[in-house]
Amino acid sequence: MLFMISGKHVNITDAMKAYAQEKTSKLPRYYDSINQVEVIINGGEGGKVSVEVIARAEHSKVFVGTEIGGDVHGCIDAAVHKLEQQLRRAKGKERDNKHPGPAETT
Repeated sequence: MLFMISGKHVNITDAMKAYAQEKTSKLPRYYDSINQVEVIINGGEGGKVSVEVIARAEHSKVFVGTEIGGDVHGCIDAAVHKLEQQLRRAKGKERDNKHPGPAETT
């Protein structure tokens, strides 16, 4: 899985990079066809930080989780959590559509 991290108006430290990589490395557990994860950290005015986690999967599927807050690590956690929910939902839909239930007869 390819991992990229970038920052706008903020310096990306090795600790931030390692933390983001550790958290996003668990995403293929929820949706196994993920092949690229990108984390964008945007430092704004007043100490607000915006984190966007973009997961790209096979067949041009893109999942995005965003969070705005005061702490970079907390924002990464929240954005990854939102992404995990999206991936779980998508996997469930694929699984349910693959094996439809018995047809009702009237």
